[in-house]
Amino acid sequence: MKNTSPKLALAVQYACVDAVLPDRAQLRRWALAALEADVQVTIRFVATREGRRLNHDFRGKDYATNVLSFVYETEPVIGDLVVCLPVVKREAKEQKKPLRAHLAHMIVHGMLHLQGYDHETGSHDAEIMEQREREILARFRIADPYL
Repeated sequence: MKNTSPKLALAVQYACVDAVLPDRAQLRRWALAALEADVQVTIRFVATREGRRLNHDFRGKDYATNVLSFVYETEPVIGDLVVCLPVVKREAKEQKKPLRAHLAHMIVHGMLHLQGYDHETGSHDAEIMEQREREILARFRIADPYL
C-alpha cells in the first residue's frame, strides 16, 4: 500500500535573535499538523524593520504584521512564511495569550494560507479557515485563538 500522506520540506531562517524562538523541531510539528498537501516552505523569523519593508513592498501596507505568506507554486505548494517576532510578542501580550500558543497559531495560520485558505475574501471563507485553525491548535492543547 502506497503512503499518500502529504510531505513537508521545511527550511527555517532566523533573521533575528531571541531566546523565545521555537526550534526547527517544534516548527515542524506545528507545520505538519496543518499539512493537507505536499509543501516546501521556508519559515523566516524577522525583526520589525524587515517585516515592515516586506509588508509595504508586497501588500502596500506601511507597518509590520504578524505573518506574511508568499506562494510561488501550488502543486506542490512552494512558499515562504515570514513571521515578525516583535509583532507576535506584542500581540501575545496584548491578547493575554502564551507566546508559544500565539507562535503556533501564526505558523498554522500561515501554512493554511499557503495551501489556499483565505480569510479576506469573505466571512464564510474566514469561518472555514478559523475553524480549521481551532481544530489544529486543539491537538496541541492550545485554546481557541479567536476568543
